[in-house]
Amino acid sequence: MTWVFLALAIGAEVTATLALRASEGFTKLVPSIVLVVGYLTAFAMLSFALERGMRIGVAYGVWAAAGVALVALIGAAFLSEPLTTVQVGGIVLIIGGVLALELGGAH
Repeated sequence: MTWVFLALAIGAEVTATLALRASEGFTKLVPSIVLVVGYLTAFAMLSFALERGMRIGVAYGVWAAAGVALVALIGAAFLSEPLTTVQVGGIVLIIGGVLALELGGAH
């Protein structure tokens, strides 16, 4: 169940981050509301994952890495934002770092 809460936290954080762009500096009401609700939901779900025993280093690492990767990929796919080879390499390195955290802490 901890991974379900973490997945929900990631989804809420990505949604909120995309709404941040759409809110245009909090000048648009609906995206601004989505942003606030999304981040509150993200932190609540992350808290639930931690409360159920997920290690904070793993939870935060996966949450942050997945958020960065998903926002970059969504930005490239749907928002006409550039995604260079160097950026893709950076995403791969982030994912590798999170895997190292997870695998390094396995008993």
